[in-house]
This record gives sequence, C-alpha cells and structure tokens, in this order.
Amino acid sequence: MMLIAAGWIMVLLLAGGLALDQAMANLVTRSFDEQLDNNLTAMVTSAEIGPDGEVLFNRAPGDQRFLEPNSGLYWQISGKGHEDFPSRSLWDRSLRLPVAHQPTAPRHYNSNEFDDEPLRVVVRSVILPGSPTVWCFAVAESRAQLDNQVERFRHILVVSFAVLGLGLVLMAGLQSWYGLSPLRRVRLAIARMRASGANQVTDRLPLEVQPLVEELNALLAHIEKQAEEARTHAGNLAHALKTPLTVLTNAATAQSDDLAEAVIRESAVMRRQVDHHLARARAVGRRGTSQARANIHDCADGVQRAVLRLYPDVRLDVAGERDATVAIERQDLDELLGNLIENAAKYGGGSVFVTVDVAPQDPAFAEIWVEDDGMGIPQAERIRIFDRGVRLDSGKPGTGLGLAIVRDVAEIYGGTVELGESEDLGGLLVKLRLPRAAG
Repeated sequence: MMLIAAGWIMVLLLAGGLALDQAMANLVTRSFDEQLDNNLTAMVTSAEIGPDGEVLFNRAPGDQRFLEPNSGLYWQISGKGHEDFPSRSLWDRSLRLPVAHQPTAPRHYNSNEFDDEPLRVVVRSVILPGSPTVWCFAVAESRAQLDNQVERFRHILVVSFAVLGLGLVLMAGLQSWYGLSPLRRVRLAIARMRASGANQVTDRLPLEVQPLVEELNALLAHIEKQAEEARTHAGNLAHALKTPLTVLTNAATAQSDDLAEAVIRESAVMRRQVDHHLARARAVGRRGTSQARANIHDCADGVQRAVLRLYPDVRLDVAGERDATVAIERQDLDELLGNLIENAAKYGGGSVFVTVDVAPQDPAFAEIWVEDDGMGIPQAERIRIFDRGVRLDSGKPGTGLGLAIVRDVAEIYGGTVELGESEDLGGLLVKLRLPRAAG
C-alpha cells in the first residue's frame, strides 16, 4: 500500500510539475515578448521616410541599451534594395531577417545566430507612408535574463515539489501504518489467545475490525463445537463397544459353550452401534454445506416407493405442500423419512399418512407429520424410545436405532422430533421439524 501510494504521488507530482513548469515558462516568455513588442511598436510609430528614401526616426528609441555596443538589446530595419539600418548596440554585427513581401503581424522566435548570445527576436513587416518598400522591423534581446528567470522558477518548483512529495509519502506511510494497526492488534490478540489456551478473542478492538473478530470467534466456537462433538462421539462409540468386547473376552477366556452364540449376538450389537455412529458422523460432516437443500415431497415419494416394495399391503399417502424445501442434505432427509415411514409401516396397522406443511408457530421451519394406525407408544415410553437400542416390540426385526438416528440427525441440522398420538388414525404421530431452505 505504501509503495503504491508513493508511486502514484510521484506520478501525479511529476505530471503536475511538468504542467506547472510549462505554464510558468510560457507566462515568463509572454511577459518578455510584451517588452519586445513595446519597443517594436515605439520604433514603428516613430519611423518615417527621409528625403533619400531611407528610414529615419523622428524620435530616438527610449531605451539607452540600444546605444551601448553589445548591450543585449538590439533593433534593425531592413528593406529590399536598401542597406540595413541597425542600432548602435549591434556594432559590427547584423541580424539575419526574413525578406518580407507584404505587411505581417508581429512574429516571435528564438535565434542562435550569435554564437555567444542566444536571442529572442520579434519581427514585423510594415509599409511606411511615402515608400512602396515593405520594411522589416526587428527587435532582439538576449535570452539570458529570460532563461535565468525560467531556471530560478524551475529550481524553486523542483525543491518545493520534492518537499511536498516527501511529505505526502510520509503522510501516506503514516496513514497506512495507523490504518492497519487494528489488524496488527488482531494478530497480537490471536497470538495471546493461542498462548493462553483461550478459545475466544476477548481483547477490546476498534469498531473497524469488530465484525472480523466476531466472525473469527464464531469460527472458533464452531470448531470447538465440532471438536467436542467428535470427542463425545468417539467416547460414546468406545463406551458402546466396550461392553460387547468385554462379554466376548470373558466368553473366550472361559471357553464357554455358547461362545459362537455370544459372538453372533455381541457382533450384532456392535454392528448396530457402528451403524448409528456412522450415520451421525455423515450428518455432522455434511452439516457445514451452506447450500444444502432438499425437497420434502421428492424424498417422501422416493421413500414411499421403497417402503411399498417391502410392505406391499400397506396403504401409504403423502400430502401437503409440494414445494416445501428444507436446509438439509438429500441423503440425510432420505434417512430421516426412511426410518420414520418404515417404522410406521412395520409397526402400524396398515395405513400410513405423511403430511408436509409450514410450522404454524415459526414459518422458518417445515413440519413433517408421519401417522399410523398402530398401537402407538405410551406416554411414559416416549422419551426412553429415543435411546439407542431400545425396542418396545421385539417380535419384529430391527436394531432399535431408527428413532435415535432420527433425533440425532435432526438436532445436527437444528431441527426437532416429537412423539404424540394421531387424532385421525389413532396410532403414533411423529412430528419432525426441520429448518426451511432460504429462497
């Protein structure tokens, strides 16, 4: 930032300095030319034709330098067919003037015809009364004074712009250093946070970086939450596998007669636990996708076709808002609806009704009701049924993990699941609430 600011300052000062130098040089030159024009006008107005046809002045030019040899100020009158009429200051030199054929306006130019003295010349062609000749009047002056004035101004300009540029660069550097100081304070705050083992940036920081700090703290909180979930998940899995492994170890050590049965039974328990934790891990891994969205009716239709192949005698209806979309991955929504609808078909009396609607209390959520006409679940068992491995009907195949998986996955996405009694069918009512997708 400092290098870019310094570069632009130099470019702009250089462009401005060149423009100002040119403007002031033109101004000084115009002032110099005006003095030459005044002398030329005085010459023309006082010139007349003498008896011999030559030009003479009825009053001498007022500047005394015209009388001093090599004074730096000269005049000369030339005409075709006539000898040049020079000022005394020219001494033994003469000006090379253009041959004029008609009157012209004053014209200024630089001349280097004198080796040791560059000149600024103004010439004008006129016809004097009583003479048919076109006379060329010229006034020349040494450019030394003009060049000195330009050089003095240029020196002042260079020094002034150099000081100005240095000051601007220093101010730009100070501004960049001061403007970026909040970011340095954030860096130091993060370093102190790491050194102290804290999980949040608590330092008082300027308002300009406060949104950055808030996002950083939110990210740290999210990472901490994920780490805690991973620790809890690993601990739960280890605890769930510890008991079956202990049973198998004891049976093998004692060389029990039912070792084979114990291996099969405990392996099934371990498989159920692994399946449950893998489902939860997949949901946690996909939760961070901000673009996750799934249409409820599309998922319900797919689950309906799969369930009807397993339970062809079940009557399954899906109704409600067909455009309802929730902020959840399609695979996870399939798993949620699959567990709920399959349980309803398995444990119900043959009728399953799925309703999709917007939550009346909070439009930001969608509600999915899954009802069946089975025996339902007693009020006292509706909390315990969500525990892993709990089954109220052991006469039918299953792992006892369906509702536990539904609860865990729904909570991962910020949803909830509740159990109740269906007023229409008389069996179990499962209310699944999931956040709706934006847009």
